[in-house]
Amino acid sequence: MKRTALAVALLTALSGCSLIPNYQQPEAPVAEQWSDVQNQQGGAELPDWREFFQDPALQQLIETALENNRDMRIAALNVEAFRAQYRIQRSALFPAIDASGGANRQRIPGNMSPTGDSTINSQYSAALGITAWEVDLFGRLNSLREQALASYFASEQAQRSTQLSLISSVATAWLTLQADQETLKLVRETLSTYEESLRLVERSYDAGVASSLELQQARTSANSARVSLAQFERQSVQSRNALNLLLGGNTPADLATPVPLKQFEFAEVPVGLPADLLQRRPDILQAEFNLKAANANIGAARAAFFPSISLTATAGSLSPDLSGLFDGGSGSWLFQPSINIPIFNAGRLRANLDYSKIQKDINVARYEKTIQTAFQEVADGLIERTTYTQQLAAHDALVKSSEEYYALADRRYREGIDNQLTLLDAQRLLFDAQQARIQTQFAQLASEIKLYKALGGGYTQDNTQAL
Repeated sequence: MKRTALAVALLTALSGCSLIPNYQQPEAPVAEQWSDVQNQQGGAELPDWREFFQDPALQQLIETALENNRDMRIAALNVEAFRAQYRIQRSALFPAIDASGGANRQRIPGNMSPTGDSTINSQYSAALGITAWEVDLFGRLNSLREQALASYFASEQAQRSTQLSLISSVATAWLTLQADQETLKLVRETLSTYEESLRLVERSYDAGVASSLELQQARTSANSARVSLAQFERQSVQSRNALNLLLGGNTPADLATPVPLKQFEFAEVPVGLPADLLQRRPDILQAEFNLKAANANIGAARAAFFPSISLTATAGSLSPDLSGLFDGGSGSWLFQPSINIPIFNAGRLRANLDYSKIQKDINVARYEKTIQTAFQEVADGLIERTTYTQQLAAHDALVKSSEEYYALADRRYREGIDNQLTLLDAQRLLFDAQQARIQTQFAQLASEIKLYKALGGGYTQDNTQAL
């Protein structure tokens, strides 16, 4: 028995070999600097979402979504599932010790007994031992453990990515609802103005002052505003429904008073260097952990070419009588090693290794594509930051000039200098300019959210659990 224990200890000590290829992080296929961005410094820290989104109502909505959204629940449960899979795979490295007991009674007929008389044979046993424990001489089990661990870390990054997407989606949906409601208010005010103009033209027409052409022009403008009213009433309700879906329920009844679009402000976001994305964006980290998992699978595929050794060992007591099961001299033990040497498998092991290498190459390409996509999203966000600021200033000037044009046209029409057509044209231009101003304001705020997400900001809480 001492020799058996010594052999087990020796095999355990030898089971430290690993055939996993040395992992090398692929080079990032992007430039080292952002174009047209000055004073770039690495390691810039992004604000937490509570600091970035300063509107109390929006903060309340994001907290509600993080708690109730079903995608978040699925992501959290996926992390728990991969954590359990890792623990299952890790347990294979250790022998499973089981206790067993058994009894066997058998009647032997006389014609089968050496004495010619029927007999009853009894056997009772109690044992403690391990069964078919694979000694990981070539690191196959350890490679599978590394693969499961990397997959678990990848699931954590997938959860972070879901959180980041949810936060940005809730913020964008909230701004969409605010823009729709502000546009709806504008349409109602414009319709009221058109209807008032229509009443004036109808009275003038009845008095024989206005022509039928002017009357139809006024009716056309009012009907056009009614069409827009129905459109934005529908769009506003649909935007609220989309927000409720993200929240996992209805909008909280105690929601704080929303901030108008013009007063919306976000915290300053430092751009940093492109290399910062490799350590910040959860989708890039997820892709890298998936690459590490594929790399570990190669080690397991390589180890399958070598012999595998399994051990079965038990120690216990064996007796023909239950009362004497634990008496002196009833001790028994079993040591049963087995070895499996692959000789011919029709190329299955070679194909499995080739498949593992191909999967690694696929994950390298996915990792590089993820980096390139992230780089593009940040670059787009940077150019949007500049151009939307310019576009918004131009819209402000357009709204101001349209208001002045409308005021002048209205005064000249009331004084009888210009006709109804000029006034209606001024009203239409003012409405279009105000509506476009709201949409540009929304697009500018949405682009800031997209840039914040593209840079990898959002949820900074550490969700790593003890394994």
